Amino acid sequence: MADLSLRKVKKVYDNTVVAVQAFDLEIADKEFIVLVGPSGCGKSTTLRMVAGLEEITEGEIYIGGRKVNTVPPKDRDIAMVFQNYALYPHMTVYDNIAYGLKLRKFPKRVIDQKVREAAEILDISELLKRKPKALSGGQRQRVAIGRAIVREPQVFLMDEPLSNLDAKLRNQMRSEIIKLRQKVNTTFIYVTHDQTEAMTLGDRIVIMREGFVQQVGTPQEVFHHPANLFVAGFIGTPQMNIFDAQLVREGETYFVEAGNARVKLSPEKTARLLSADVDSQPVKLGLRPEHLTLTEEENAISATVDVSEMMGSAVHIHVNACGQDVVVVVPLGEEEEDGSLPMGKPVRLTFRGSAAHVFDVETGHNLEYPQPKEQIAEPPAEEPESPETPAQEPEPPAEPQPEPVPEPQPPAPPYPAGLDSTEKIIAETVAEAMNDPFTE
Repeated sequence: MADLSLRKVKKVYDNTVVAVQAFDLEIADKEFIVLVGPSGCGKSTTLRMVAGLEEITEGEIYIGGRKVNTVPPKDRDIAMVFQNYALYPHMTVYDNIAYGLKLRKFPKRVIDQKVREAAEILDISELLKRKPKALSGGQRQRVAIGRAIVREPQVFLMDEPLSNLDAKLRNQMRSEIIKLRQKVNTTFIYVTHDQTEAMTLGDRIVIMREGFVQQVGTPQEVFHHPANLFVAGFIGTPQMNIFDAQLVREGETYFVEAGNARVKLSPEKTARLLSADVDSQPVKLGLRPEHLTLTEEENAISATVDVSEMMGSAVHIHVNACGQDVVVVVPLGEEEEDGSLPMGKPVRLTFRGSAAHVFDVETGHNLEYPQPKEQIAEPPAEEPESPETPAQEPEPPAEPQPEPVPEPQPPAPPYPAGLDSTEKIIAETVAEAMNDPFTE
């Protein structure tokens, strides 16, 4: 088991494209960290730099107190599970899980013990004699995880391992990963674009956008105290409603005004705004759908119903308010069967002062908290020059470097039949991470 430290880690491709910018993060031993963000935000690139599959342009990575910038993947004592399972189709489940141990010349008794222990943890003991083609997607994913478990690494790295599964199977495998974490009890770094996975799996969540870290915190922190508009809109389903509003300061009291509503902010929010000495100003007001309620009061936001969606335990009502689409979640009682409203019906919306989030109109940062200087920043319009980049050394090439000649090992099987070019590349990557070289 080990802690990890990423210090000012940066990745630049072709000397121009910045994939990851000034990534700082301290990960404690046995902590489960989730990197989440939209496609292209740099989360997978960060994971691959930790694994040693991508060279670091700048910065330092430490695993268990050891600097690993130039350490080959096979010597970092990590195990990686990819989106593509890359199982050997001609091998049984048992042999797929055991293959890496066989290459390392573990005794047969030890291999058998480790494989059966991993199979028991993942509840696939009855599948050990099957081949991958006879497995479902969830079962194949468990085999890929089992192949990593038997190595007993310091760190588990998972790159969107559930994205190929259907919704029901994803939910099932998500709970299996939570159980696995409790049984294996090691350090995890998990990459996903699915915020539900992030909220349910992570001890802490790292939210990324265009190579920049936007916020680091527990699921509760990022949900209830978003650092900026991006985090507010990204975390939460349905996503947060954003209104153009006015923040009004009257002595040591704050109000927000949106539409015909004027709501006093809670004492906790008022204290934070006073601490930051925030004055009256136009703001972006964030309100989560579940925090908006229907009311008959005049001091409310006027709206018109567009669509009602029955979701079982609640109704999602889409309304037009302040010239924009707004979603309101209305919970249903046990005796209620239909809480939908007819299209065109006028309604009024209100909210509590404790549920309001106020963001700066220009920067988008949450006015309750000081503007971060480095760690959490909005992506700049142009790439900033890095003063730490040595002028005398060229940037590392984007192309992968040739692997060092491995020590003599037993002959490896050829590429599994049926792989296309993309799957072949992924299979090579898996092999590199496991010290499991293929031969043509």
